[in-house]
Amino acid sequence: MDRDGERLDRIIIQDLLLRCIVGINADEREKKQDVVINITAFANLSAACASDDIDETVNYKQMKNRVVDLVEESSYFLVEKLAEMIAQRCLEFEKVEAVTVRVDKPGALRFARSVAIEVFRGG
Repeated sequence: MDRDGERLDRIIIQDLLLRCIVGINADEREKKQDVVINITAFANLSAACASDDIDETVNYKQMKNRVVDLVEESSYFLVEKLAEMIAQRCLEFEKVEAVTVRVDKPGALRFARSVAIEVFRGG
């Protein structure tokens, strides 16, 4: 992703396995299901690369913790809404200019390993 002709760096959180209430069917509203979350946060990390200072970057442990808190307490009908809320949580980090969030719902469709929703926000 470019910003004013400058390529932004990426922080990638892969295959974050969490459990939450998500779905429209009665059984999906009663017990938590697995979801797999992948996040790509776009930011200019050049200052952190030069300084080696955590304050100059996006603290991805904090990002992960905020996403975990959100997802594990959530109760959405649509995976789309869950992906949107995760994206908004990631954009709360000052240096994050854009984010791609993919939420996979394993076993949502018979004969398919997973169904996924991917959203891009910001930029």
